[in-house]
Amino acid sequence: MVSAEQMKFEVSDRVATITFDRPDKMNAWTPVMESELRRLMAIASEDDDVRAIVITGAGRGFCAGADMGRLSDASSGNTSAAPPVAPAESDDDLAQRYSYLLAVPKPIIAGINGAIAGVGLCIALYCDLRFMAAGAKLTTSFARRGLIAEHGSAWMLRQLIGPMNAADLLLSGRVVEAAEAERLGLVRMLPADTFRETVQQTASDFANLCSPRSMRIIKQQLTAAPRQTLAEATQLANREVAICRGTEDFKEGVAHFIEKRTPRFTGK
Repeated sequence: MVSAEQMKFEVSDRVATITFDRPDKMNAWTPVMESELRRLMAIASEDDDVRAIVITGAGRGFCAGADMGRLSDASSGNTSAAPPVAPAESDDDLAQRYSYLLAVPKPIIAGINGAIAGVGLCIALYCDLRFMAAGAKLTTSFARRGLIAEHGSAWMLRQLIGPMNAADLLLSGRVVEAAEAERLGLVRMLPADTFRETVQQTASDFANLCSPRSMRIIKQQLTAAPRQTLAEATQLANREVAICRGTEDFKEGVAHFIEKRTPRFTGK
């Protein structure tokens, strides 16, 4: 049993679920949550029994951004309310404050069950998939708080939904409902009444029907792609597919298809 103060951690059917657990505060972000997310992600990453990860929120919200009480204290000059110390400056794309999620070797699904804003949205941008409950709302919020696009969100949004849509969401700070977010390509909208079950089933399908090794390499390819030429991406794929042919998971992938049975991937 993994304990945490402001999050829950559960593993079922090879899926680790990390739940932001401050429902009375709409899971507003705190330094404790930041450190706990890193710790729980490390646990999930290192556990061979975990093959997919879901991040979601307790209650009605996913994460309503930074705790406004702390922001109020910071704006009044209360130094005790200063944000947690960020990682040391690095040129490594995967060593930034939340970009480490891209380096987690397992698929991460953001299960956006309700309101999401600010840093909560930034975290979701670094997940591999974003599912959002119908009727839920999101906002970048920064421009309406006297802030700027934090934590690489301008870069990520531009990559995910294009420059004009990114500029719209960031410069306006307006509220966007799930249906529009889906049209922008930012999320996939799911019915609210079966949202959690559908997210868990999707994660379970990844965990039980797909090769852990394949998912790890594919995630690396997707992460590298924005910084590669087509030639570089193709050459990487050629090298990796040659390696695949000698793995246990490739042999199992062919065998379970021919034998019409559930796969028994080992990740090797």
